Amino acid sequence: MTSGTHLPSSAVQPLVGHTKVSVEVRKPDRLNALTGLRCFAALNIVFFHFSNPQWFGFLAPVVNAGYASVSYFILLSGFVLAYNYSDRARQGKLDRVRFWKARFIRLYPIYFLSLLLAWEMAPVEYSAHTHGMFWAGMALTPVLLQGWIPSIATFLNTPAWTMSAEAFFYFLFPWIAHWKRPHRLAPHLVKMAGVWMLGLIPGALYAVFSPDGIAHPDRWTSAPWLQALKFTPLPHLASFVFGVLLASLDQVIDRAHRIRPFLGLFGFGAAFTLLCHASLVPYALLHDGLLMPLFGCIVLGLSGSNPLAAVFGCRPLVFVGESSYCLYLLHFNMWNLLHESHLLERTGLNRFDPWISYALLIAMALAALHFVEKPAQRQLRKWIGG
Repeated sequence: MTSGTHLPSSAVQPLVGHTKVSVEVRKPDRLNALTGLRCFAALNIVFFHFSNPQWFGFLAPVVNAGYASVSYFILLSGFVLAYNYSDRARQGKLDRVRFWKARFIRLYPIYFLSLLLAWEMAPVEYSAHTHGMFWAGMALTPVLLQGWIPSIATFLNTPAWTMSAEAFFYFLFPWIAHWKRPHRLAPHLVKMAGVWMLGLIPGALYAVFSPDGIAHPDRWTSAPWLQALKFTPLPHLASFVFGVLLASLDQVIDRAHRIRPFLGLFGFGAAFTLLCHASLVPYALLHDGLLMPLFGCIVLGLSGSNPLAAVFGCRPLVFVGESSYCLYLLHFNMWNLLHESHLLERTGLNRFDPWISYALLIAMALAALHFVEKPAQRQLRKWIGG
């Protein structure tokens, strides 16, 4: 979720059956619709953590499955990185060290701020873990390695486990990016289907063997094997790789091709229908992996030039969407600090809660983007390059 949405445009032949395609890469364009959708995805995670889903009426199933937005962000991260860097990687022009520096500069300033905001959580973590695990969390969390130990994956800041996974995916990307661009659709679609099925294996194994002995786990369930499935990097790797492959598929579909808006509408409609019947699907499968193809359809739809992309690319959504990383990574501890300070009660604004809290979180995220993230990135570029 941490990558921007500056994607290369392609002048390509229309998608037709199994015909070969040629790709002419032009200067990267900005796909605002994907940034706009990031606004909704980040807010959905906020609502997932701090709301009653029933407040949202017919959208309650979407909010109740807010964890799926994280899977979308991971897939989108692979998609965006592949479009920004894959051509260079295939030509042998991707400097791995420079790439990793750029990712560090993108990732770490707000991550570091999230750790500073988590200082009040240290006593809570100390009482919740053995001394060994507490000090492991204190040592591994600043270096983005906490996600490899399920019991401390959410140490200090619950959403930060994804940064541990993203750091691992960034490390692997220069090698993944060397994969050849497809010349025919069918083999590439088969490859993507294979990655999707591989991504379903961890959840399927959990559903079949129930290693925690819980008959019907759900979003509230906490158990060792389920924590490993939800929070460690490897079960989410398939989503990232699927996004990388999706970027190659996107390059062989003309931006204005009429199939794109239909793919987007189908993705939204099918995902919503599936979430409305989530009780019929094993939670372990739904949590990550199952929605990959539908998220892929949405990304392809919004990557085109069509009315659907225009709706999600409107300026207010893009404005908030640009701060989605800040909102995602800071919202949990910001919410706790805001309510523990009793600021809303002292100012009489608590009668507007939780909506005033959501508005304040968005404002704080925008402030963090413009007054912390961007200045820190500029300074880090001066110091270390990238």
